[in-house]
Amino acid sequence: MSVTIKDIAKVCGVSPSTVSRVIADNPRISQKTKKKVREAMKELGYHPNFNARSLVANSTSTIGIVMPRASDEAFSHPFFPEVIRGISVAAHEKDYMILMTTGSTKDEQMEAVSKMVQGKRVDGIVLLSSIINDPFISMLLEWNFPFVLIGSPAEKIDKVNYVDNDNIAAAKKATLHLIEKGHKRVAFIGGLKDLVVTKHRLEGYKQALEEANIDFDQSITSYVDFRKEAGYQAINQLFENKKPPTAILVTDDMIGFGVLTAIQEKGYKIPNDVAVVSFNNFTMAELSSPSLSSVDISIFQLGYQSAKRLFDLIKDSSLDPIGIEVPSKLVVRQSSKTIKKIYK
Repeated sequence: MSVTIKDIAKVCGVSPSTVSRVIADNPRISQKTKKKVREAMKELGYHPNFNARSLVANSTSTIGIVMPRASDEAFSHPFFPEVIRGISVAAHEKDYMILMTTGSTKDEQMEAVSKMVQGKRVDGIVLLSSIINDPFISMLLEWNFPFVLIGSPAEKIDKVNYVDNDNIAAAKKATLHLIEKGHKRVAFIGGLKDLVVTKHRLEGYKQALEEANIDFDQSITSYVDFRKEAGYQAINQLFENKKPPTAILVTDDMIGFGVLTAIQEKGYKIPNDVAVVSFNNFTMAELSSPSLSSVDISIFQLGYQSAKRLFDLIKDSSLDPIGIEVPSKLVVRQSSKTIKKIYK
């Protein structure tokens, strides 16, 4: 026979309504009573009925995650499992569940988000990427629905809650690191052009060149998808240049792994002939050959802080929008250590 609220109330010497308020985390119930009731629930193996709880609290106890692409494609990239892990930890702390969108096209994803919101399936949403002219942001703002964006918004920044790194400063620092090693021919391989993160890292790269009195050269810039194969192909194109680069700033480690492979297949030594710095600092960056210098953007914290902010918005919808900055740091490894010769 299953344990009921009445059983918990009897053991604790309180009313069933008090137990219900503890389950709903009512602030009027003392911490002492909450602790007593929760310990009894755990000891007796009682699990709240989430459907009933949702009806009483007018809450789904669920948050939504909007994937930037088809889920099978997204999960093949290490960024998304790690950022979702951060969201999951924060959700677990609040006893919330997670619902993710499905859909291989933008229209299918828009429909999935509409069902989430209009069907009252979630209490709030985390958007996992930021693009220029983002239709999800416009839609959620119009509906006045709680959401947090991972990445800086391209528009309406004063109306959006978001969590991001200072990608301009991080890219500038990484580029200056290469320039300080003696490189004056530094290429840039970015993600797709409609991504805000690509725009910001390109800006940081340009700022570093300007500070070092190096002209920006469009012929050694490339924009690709976040895949190893794309990085490999980008190198083949960049090294067709009459004056190929001696260093490369790459905006994603997966692209970076393809870059390392292609450079070495061409007979160049890393970092003596070509130095490489990337972003994200995945575990494989340390294990690659050579190990890949990379900017650690604290992916877990991006997810964790976004979910924490979302729960604040769910609790109080009147909060003013804010941007939360998660720190980043350059981790220097073999791919960009001191070189033996200075390029002129």
